[in-house]
Amino acid sequence: MPAPTEKSQQLRAEIIKELYHKKVLSLKELSELTKKSLPLVTSVVNSLIEEEYIIEQGLAPSTGGRRPHLFLLNHQKQKFLVAVAMDQMISQMAIYDLSGQPVYGVKQITLDISSPEATNTLTEFIERNIQQSGLDYKDILGVGIGMPGFVNEAEGINESYLIVEGSNLRDILTLRLKLPVYLDNDSSLIAMAELRFGASVGKKDVMVVNIGWGTGLGIIVDGKLYRGSTGYAGEFSHIPLSNSNNLCACGKRGCLEVDTSLLVMVDKAKKEISGGAASSMQQLFNDNAKESAEHFLDAVVKQDPLAVSILSGAAFQIGKGLAVLIHIMNPEQIVLSGRGARAGKMLLPSIQQAINEFCIPRISEQTQIALSKLGDQAELLAAASLLVEKSQFN
Repeated sequence: MPAPTEKSQQLRAEIIKELYHKKVLSLKELSELTKKSLPLVTSVVNSLIEEEYIIEQGLAPSTGGRRPHLFLLNHQKQKFLVAVAMDQMISQMAIYDLSGQPVYGVKQITLDISSPEATNTLTEFIERNIQQSGLDYKDILGVGIGMPGFVNEAEGINESYLIVEGSNLRDILTLRLKLPVYLDNDSSLIAMAELRFGASVGKKDVMVVNIGWGTGLGIIVDGKLYRGSTGYAGEFSHIPLSNSNNLCACGKRGCLEVDTSLLVMVDKAKKEISGGAASSMQQLFNDNAKESAEHFLDAVVKQDPLAVSILSGAAFQIGKGLAVLIHIMNPEQIVLSGRGARAGKMLLPSIQQAINEFCIPRISEQTQIALSKLGDQAELLAAASLLVEKSQFN
């Protein structure tokens, strides 16, 4: 088979990306999505079928005319995606096949990403799991990593964590792992996961709140991720809405994060318990097999009164911040995602109360508040998707 030209190579990658995100498509749909002629798309799809990237599923349901053939990615194709999802304390990893199905289940490690050894520990964690998966390195397309902080996706630099003096973090990891590595901000990736696979499929203007050790935000404008002029849009947690004088990790006072992060909620719970408050969390926090944030969320799900009260206070502050953003962005949807979304409907009353109190009804009534169904998987799914976006599938 002759080597593909640069234009056909680009179209190959575009077709694989569309099928990865939308799962099943006809030739006509692929032509419309890639904005390429139907004969050209047909030719490239046929070559991808020969290379076993794509398989034919069958015919679409009848709509009165000729039924089109449907195509999807071949889950048996030996190409794999390593996805890593990091927060300040826990890093997770999974490996997916080209159709987005997991072939190596989620593994996690406790990792303080502010520690000097964090880069080495992360590298060893990824290497160990790839080896244990039994997959051949030549079949792995690369490693996609989502992480908190000021991540310059284009340059491959995290200016907040895993700082390697005089070096580029993406290039360092690529060199050590001997695989292509791509980085992006965790909240940006979670927003893209909701847009492609979750609560925001088909939406155009969306804000996705990442409730975790921090309180992040991903912004979707006209169906695309909005990064701002220098790539740092969405620093929701640093809006100065806190009533306390507590110092934020960013060095400023009054940031929303000092009232709304899971770290703060856990600290409040521990202080209340040490002061004599009765709570199931007193026993839970003694179990070191799980991190304290997970114990707190377990208590919320079981409707522990103290945990619910603390969560409600944080959720009200999140709602207050969202009222500001609704006035500015007028989104059609806000999605509550990230680790804290495990709290589910417990988040909604206080957030809605704050929006009702601080937002003009004519504007807020146009915005739907939705809960993520992706949960902890959102960032991993998007980290794998990041690899698909960047790969050329030579």
